[in-house]
Amino acid sequence: MSVRRSEAITLGRVSWQDYLALCKPKVVLVMLLTALVGMFLAVPGLPPLQSVVFGLLGIALASGSAAAVNHVMDHKIDEKMARTKGRPLPQGKLTPQQALWFAAMIGMTGIMLLVWLVNPLTAWLTVAALMGYAVVYTVWLKRATPQNIVIGGIAGAAPPLLGWTAVTGSIEPNSLLLVLIIFAWTPPHFWSLCIARKSDYEKAGVPMLPVTHGIEYTKVQILLYSLLMVSVTLFPFMTGMSGLVYLMGVSVINIRFMYWVWRLWNNQDGVPMRLFRYSINYIMLLFLVLLVDHYLQAVLISAA
Repeated sequence: MSVRRSEAITLGRVSWQDYLALCKPKVVLVMLLTALVGMFLAVPGLPPLQSVVFGLLGIALASGSAAAVNHVMDHKIDEKMARTKGRPLPQGKLTPQQALWFAAMIGMTGIMLLVWLVNPLTAWLTVAALMGYAVVYTVWLKRATPQNIVIGGIAGAAPPLLGWTAVTGSIEPNSLLLVLIIFAWTPPHFWSLCIARKSDYEKAGVPMLPVTHGIEYTKVQILLYSLLMVSVTLFPFMTGMSGLVYLMGVSVINIRFMYWVWRLWNNQDGVPMRLFRYSINYIMLLFLVLLVDHYLQAVLISAA
């Protein structure tokens, strides 16, 4: 660590915002939205308030812990990348030891909340997701294979399942369907960012797909996974989990998603980052449409 960084930490210029940044709050908020929708989809009416409040709190703390561990394990890589060099560790605002203590503290608190105030199944699944992201993906897969985001994507797809089990205490087919949707969405979402930031990943020596196989090959993979994602998002309607409102809503956002994929395929400037940004809105809109459809169906059934 440079003298400048050491002085920043020694002088106590650490704020709560630095610790919050370790948790990747924007990412965690998207995860919590999918977990919340999973909670509401799990029951015909409203889920128990205790399960919702403490379930979301526990999932949020565990997710923030995993993100903080990711910051520690990747801080040398982050120093070399324009997108991440402003994070607390590369800037010297926190030491890796401080970040790990923080991660351990909020992670254990989150898991204990889930065990005591929600249910053990949700706690164990959350531990598995935390370890999958913080250890299996960050420590091993990210540096080992260009398929890292595909294999490790299951950990990031867990929140709606965690929300579901927080309310029901059981794993059911529809809860796994929600996981499958996020799992299929993750590669086109993240690989579009990797194309936009290819030079950063090359500089850092991270074997992301555009670096190891080239941009054209990555665009083919984005197209294939996008088609898979579109197919998977139709399953809730096909299985009877959702109705026509969901089908119409998801069709609109799928058409928009494929529009950006088509533009990416045609080498239009600035598209990778625009596809990445839209993909974030896409997954939030999809889960919101699922939620609206769920309660509209309940209203129609009660009125019949």
